[in-house]
Amino acid sequence: MVKKVKLRIVFLLSLILSIVLSVYLILKALEKDVVYFLSPSDVKNLEKIASKKVRVGGMVKDKSIDINSDRINFVVTDFKNEINVSYSGSVPNLFSENKGVVVEGFLQDRNYLKAVKILAKHDENYMPPEVKEALGGK
Repeated sequence: MVKKVKLRIVFLLSLILSIVLSVYLILKALEKDVVYFLSPSDVKNLEKIASKKVRVGGMVKDKSIDINSDRINFVVTDFKNEINVSYSGSVPNLFSENKGVVVEGFLQDRNYLKAVKILAKHDENYMPPEVKEALGGK
Protein backbone atom coordinates (compact mmCIF):
# COMPACT_ATOMS: atom_id res chain seq x y z
CA MET A 1 0.00 0.00 0.00
CA VAL A 2 2.79 2.45 0.84
CA LYS A 3 4.52 1.74 -2.45
CA LYS A 4 1.28 2.48 -4.36
CA VAL A 5 0.89 5.86 -2.61
CA LYS A 6 4.51 6.80 -3.35
CA LEU A 7 4.06 5.82 -6.98
CA ARG A 8 0.93 7.98 -7.25
CA ILE A 9 2.70 10.97 -5.66
CA VAL A 10 5.65 10.62 -8.04
CA PHE A 11 3.26 10.35 -10.98
CA LEU A 12 1.28 13.44 -9.93
CA LEU A 13 4.41 15.49 -9.28
CA SER A 14 5.90 14.55 -12.64
CA LEU A 15 2.58 15.34 -14.36
CA ILE A 16 2.39 18.77 -12.71
CA LEU A 17 6.03 19.47 -13.52
CA SER A 18 5.58 18.52 -17.16
CA ILE A 19 2.44 20.71 -17.47
CA VAL A 20 4.24 23.70 -15.94
CA LEU A 21 7.25 23.14 -18.18
CA SER A 22 5.04 22.83 -21.27
CA VAL A 23 3.17 26.05 -20.49
CA TYR A 24 6.47 27.87 -19.89
CA LEU A 25 7.95 26.65 -23.19
CA ILE A 26 4.79 27.59 -25.13
CA LEU A 27 4.71 31.09 -23.63
CA LYS A 28 8.43 31.56 -24.25
CA ALA A 29 8.02 30.53 -27.90
CA LEU A 30 5.08 32.91 -28.39
CA GLU A 31 6.84 35.79 -26.66
CA LYS A 32 8.57 36.94 -29.85
CA ASP A 33 5.19 37.22 -31.63
CA VAL A 34 3.61 39.48 -29.00
CA VAL A 35 3.17 43.02 -30.31
CA TYR A 36 2.15 45.78 -27.90
CA PHE A 37 -0.25 48.53 -29.00
CA LEU A 38 0.65 52.09 -28.02
CA SER A 39 -0.59 55.56 -28.81
CA PRO A 40 1.89 58.38 -29.50
CA SER A 41 1.24 59.63 -25.94
CA ASP A 42 2.09 56.18 -24.57
CA VAL A 43 5.34 56.23 -26.55
CA LYS A 44 6.28 59.65 -25.11
CA ASN A 45 5.66 58.32 -21.58
CA LEU A 46 7.80 55.19 -21.97
CA GLU A 47 10.63 55.02 -19.46
CA LYS A 48 12.79 52.78 -21.63
CA ILE A 49 12.69 52.22 -25.38
CA ALA A 50 12.75 48.47 -25.98
CA SER A 51 13.96 46.81 -29.16
CA LYS A 52 10.71 44.84 -29.39
CA LYS A 53 8.19 45.32 -32.17
CA VAL A 54 5.30 47.65 -31.28
CA ARG A 55 2.15 48.94 -32.92
CA VAL A 56 1.44 52.65 -32.77
CA GLY A 57 -2.05 53.80 -33.66
CA GLY A 58 -3.61 57.15 -34.30
CA MET A 59 -4.41 59.50 -37.15
CA VAL A 60 -2.14 60.49 -40.01
CA LYS A 61 -1.44 64.18 -39.47
CA ASP A 62 -2.65 66.56 -42.16
CA LYS A 63 0.07 67.61 -44.65
CA SER A 64 2.64 65.30 -43.07
CA ILE A 65 3.02 62.68 -45.81
CA ASP A 66 6.35 62.98 -47.63
CA ILE A 67 6.93 60.43 -50.39
CA ASN A 68 10.48 59.85 -51.64
CA SER A 69 11.45 57.37 -54.36
CA ASP A 70 11.76 54.41 -51.97
CA ARG A 71 10.49 55.69 -48.62
CA ILE A 72 7.40 57.35 -47.20
CA ASN A 73 7.60 59.54 -44.11
CA PHE A 74 4.58 60.75 -42.16
CA VAL A 75 3.40 61.71 -38.69
CA VAL A 76 0.98 59.72 -36.53
CA THR A 77 -0.87 61.75 -33.92
CA ASP A 78 -3.38 61.18 -31.14
CA PHE A 79 -4.03 64.96 -31.02
CA LYS A 80 -1.88 65.23 -27.89
CA ASN A 81 1.48 63.87 -29.08
CA GLU A 82 3.02 62.90 -32.38
CA ILE A 83 5.51 60.34 -33.64
CA ASN A 84 7.41 60.43 -36.92
CA VAL A 85 7.19 57.27 -38.99
CA SER A 86 9.38 56.08 -41.83
CA TYR A 87 8.25 53.18 -44.04
CA SER A 88 9.64 51.49 -47.11
CA GLY A 89 7.18 49.48 -49.17
CA SER A 90 3.73 49.72 -50.62
CA VAL A 91 1.04 51.43 -48.57
CA PRO A 92 -2.60 50.33 -48.36
CA ASN A 93 -5.04 52.01 -50.75
CA LEU A 94 -6.95 53.56 -47.85
CA PHE A 95 -3.84 55.20 -46.38
CA SER A 96 -4.18 58.98 -46.49
CA GLU A 97 -4.04 62.12 -44.37
CA ASN A 98 -6.58 62.58 -41.57
CA LYS A 99 -7.36 58.83 -41.58
CA GLY A 100 -6.81 56.26 -38.88
CA VAL A 101 -3.73 54.09 -39.12
CA VAL A 102 -1.90 51.45 -37.11
CA VAL A 103 1.82 51.23 -37.81
CA GLU A 104 3.86 48.21 -36.78
CA GLY A 105 7.60 48.53 -36.38
CA PHE A 106 10.53 49.29 -34.11
CA LEU A 107 10.97 52.43 -32.03
CA GLN A 108 14.27 54.21 -32.62
CA ASP A 109 13.48 56.78 -29.91
CA ARG A 110 10.39 58.48 -28.45
CA ASN A 111 9.90 60.53 -31.62
CA TYR A 112 10.72 58.08 -34.41
CA LEU A 113 9.40 54.70 -35.49
CA LYS A 114 10.81 52.64 -38.34
CA ALA A 115 7.78 50.81 -39.70
CA VAL A 116 7.64 47.33 -41.22
CA LYS A 117 3.87 47.28 -41.77
CA ILE A 118 1.08 49.82 -42.20
CA LEU A 119 -2.51 48.88 -41.42
CA ALA A 120 -5.19 51.35 -42.59
CA LYS A 121 -8.77 51.20 -41.40
CA HIS A 122 -11.15 49.68 -43.93
CA ASP A 123 -13.89 52.33 -44.15
CA GLU A 124 -14.80 55.74 -42.81
CA ASN A 125 -16.99 54.40 -39.99
CA TYR A 126 -14.68 51.78 -38.51
CA MET A 127 -11.98 52.50 -35.96
CA PRO A 128 -10.18 49.76 -34.00
CA PRO A 129 -11.18 49.88 -30.32
CA GLU A 130 -7.55 50.42 -29.26
CA VAL A 131 -7.21 53.46 -31.53
CA LYS A 132 -10.59 54.85 -30.43
CA GLU A 133 -9.59 54.50 -26.78
CA ALA A 134 -6.16 56.04 -27.40
CA LEU A 135 -7.77 59.00 -29.15
CA GLY A 136 -10.13 59.54 -26.25
CA GLY A 137 -13.24 58.23 -27.96
CA LYS A 138 -13.20 60.73 -30.85
